[in-house]
Amino acid sequence: MLVGTELRRVAIVGGLRIPFARAHGAYARVGNQEMFTAVLRGMVDRFGLKGERLGEVAGGAVMKHATQWGLVRECVLGSGLAPETPGLDLQRACGTSLEAAILVANKIALGQIEAGIAGGVDTISDAPIAYPREYQQILLESFRGRSLGARVRPWLRLRPRHFKPALPGVVEPRTGLSMGESCEQMARRWGITREAQDQLALASHRAAGAAYDEGFYRDLVIRFEDLAEDNNLRRDTSLERLASLKPAFARDGTLTAGNSTPMTDGASGVLLASEDWARRRGLPVMAFLTYGKVAAVDFAGGAEGLLMAPAYAVPRMLADARLGLDDFDFYEIHEAFAAQVLCTLKAWESPEFCRDRLGLDQPLGTVDRAKLNVRGGSLAVGHPFAATGARVVATLAKLLAQRGAGRGLVSICTAGGMGVTAILER
Repeated sequence: MLVGTELRRVAIVGGLRIPFARAHGAYARVGNQEMFTAVLRGMVDRFGLKGERLGEVAGGAVMKHATQWGLVRECVLGSGLAPETPGLDLQRACGTSLEAAILVANKIALGQIEAGIAGGVDTISDAPIAYPREYQQILLESFRGRSLGARVRPWLRLRPRHFKPALPGVVEPRTGLSMGESCEQMARRWGITREAQDQLALASHRAAGAAYDEGFYRDLVIRFEDLAEDNNLRRDTSLERLASLKPAFARDGTLTAGNSTPMTDGASGVLLASEDWARRRGLPVMAFLTYGKVAAVDFAGGAEGLLMAPAYAVPRMLADARLGLDDFDFYEIHEAFAAQVLCTLKAWESPEFCRDRLGLDQPLGTVDRAKLNVRGGSLAVGHPFAATGARVVATLAKLLAQRGAGRGLVSICTAGGMGVTAILER
């Protein structure tokens, strides 16, 4: 905190996103810049920001080409915002846009800026494809040559293997395991059944379908590339259909394509501001972003599961806010995998985990399932890595605005054994 600075409340004015699409489908011919620019343009139109100079637009992507080093700034320049609006790229895996929201909120709270946009975008369909390091070294050595011979000589080492592309994968460098394989281990450790995972997945699809049918997403999702609705949503799924799917990450496993999020393309954003800035422009205050917390776990050393960091971040944040787990009207827990959500909930209910890992005298508590992801979660709508946080913040802010008062908890697990969490209030 800056010396002498009086903290201000941070208003969530609203959010917007394009429909999330399964990879290699509806958005196969567009990339990060097109998708996030579309979101920013939509927000400029929705909130009357044409020509406005905002204090910051912060966001990022997990899957990003090397040429997109200034991705957010380039999107700002094509958005209709004043060209003097700064753009910041950051990345914390699946927690990227929630981390961006916390960063922008901190600047507003400290009085450094009046308003800003936080967001994220990701595409699997336009993923960067790399070639072996040996090939890279040949290219660089040739480039550094000061004579024709020095430039040609490296190419004599060129072999067919150098043209074999390396596709990006969701694999942890420290363990060599995919996120699904890691979560499979967590499910075994915590005794999470296949049936429980399928039930959570079914609830997610039903809630998201109902939300669309009731018009809840009408002002949160804009049409893009002829898509008006998340195309992973399955209104007609059932426990029987989910039960028929084969394990995806282990022969005797419980994680399937139905109770795990699909590879997804998409983008989202949320507008944050001081109360005065919003009111001067006649913009609504949907809710306030009041707390945020990040944690990490030693997943590589075997002390904890890869996606268990939110189990630590949430109780630390609750201690900051002097709140209990039951002091919330809504819980938005990112459904990377149904098993991940269920492991986290079980950890908070465990006397042993809360005593030995969290240092608590009693269990953190139980989450009321009727308040969990009430408008659908990532299992139904999809999960473009960096875009999920802003989607959740916008959804939760609208829920609180509709209710007129209340409090919501956000929890997002990320690759690298980290978790990003936040509290919204109205």
